[in-house]
Amino acid sequence: MATNTRKTPSAPLPAAPAYGTKTIAELLPSAAAALGVQGFENILGLPVANRICVVMVDGLGKALLKARGGHAPFLRKLMENAATLQSPFPSTTAASLSSLGTGLAPGLHGVVGYDVVDPEKRRVVNQLGGWPKDLNAHTWQPNQTVFERVAAAGVHTATVSLNKFKDSALTQAALRGTQFTAAESPHARVRTTCEVLAANPRSLVYAYWNELDRAGHRFGKGSSQWGNALEDLDLMMRTLAARVPAGTLLLLTADHGMVDVEENWRIDYSQFPELVAGVELTAGEPRGVQLHFHAQTSDREREGVAEAWRERFGSKAWVLSREEAITHGLFGEVATAVRERIGDLLILAAEDIAFLDGRRVNPSAFTMVGQHGSMTRAECEIPLLTLARPVTKKKS
Repeated sequence: MATNTRKTPSAPLPAAPAYGTKTIAELLPSAAAALGVQGFENILGLPVANRICVVMVDGLGKALLKARGGHAPFLRKLMENAATLQSPFPSTTAASLSSLGTGLAPGLHGVVGYDVVDPEKRRVVNQLGGWPKDLNAHTWQPNQTVFERVAAAGVHTATVSLNKFKDSALTQAALRGTQFTAAESPHARVRTTCEVLAANPRSLVYAYWNELDRAGHRFGKGSSQWGNALEDLDLMMRTLAARVPAGTLLLLTADHGMVDVEENWRIDYSQFPELVAGVELTAGEPRGVQLHFHAQTSDREREGVAEAWRERFGSKAWVLSREEAITHGLFGEVATAVRERIGDLLILAAEDIAFLDGRRVNPSAFTMVGQHGSMTRAECEIPLLTLARPVTKKKS
């Protein structure tokens, strides 16, 4: 790879997610308000309903659905009247699902990345599936979830997802407070979601689809496999919309989008000593690296590392300190307990590139085509589609 000597990205760092107005964090609070639960504001203006189901499609960015809508005629038609939401930062599943479940920005719920540093024990914690047994999910994410508050108000809450997520630490941290029903296949999820809604006249149901994201990571968003997965999703959503009980508000959204990264731009940054000088721990995601320095690393040495990243990758990355990231509002309001979980130095991909620490990650990480985690529109803009809605009575 040739060194790019340009020191600044070709585009300025995008604005921070619009926390409080149009991010995924506003979806469940708005749904709760539409259900009539006190203490919530319907910021997104959802129609009033007694049953609301939110389908979360992992990896279905707005740009992807628009570009490959030929594979999804049902969803493509609904795009005409769809709203656009933003994923939180970073644009990754753990942070997005935590914002969805709590209604909070990452700086408050504390799931500030895929890999996050536990400051007390100076260790890297994988937020999707690598939680150590001694890290309590309720302590790590102590805020009450939307589901817990809605259930306390007497509304039935349910999750329909794969069995492996039932007792996961992320589910306990971010999505606790629901009756979990396992359904492995897409067909089973459609059937189970309809059964749960039919059995509970006043309910809030969350259903999770992960097939599209899996195809994107392995084969890329432009692959035939991704297109086939989108076709399957489109069929399942058309079926679900036709079968939910009358009067159900059925919504579809996503946690993030995705970009394809060519093999020669999946960079093992650990091969360049100047990029990790004085670094104790590496975390984040391939398109949103978070570096944590040793305590004794001087400010001058830290700035030297930042400058080395700028020199080597130039327009391909935004390089900023923790303070700059917080000031820019990337994580929203940041709680004191969360602050040290954020890297001392952040490297965000501005173009189609990914940065991996080959000393730490599984070699299979370098084979992943589809990537996300940064601030580009392709990663951050997600659709909010209404698949079915309550019938509005006409005035006589």
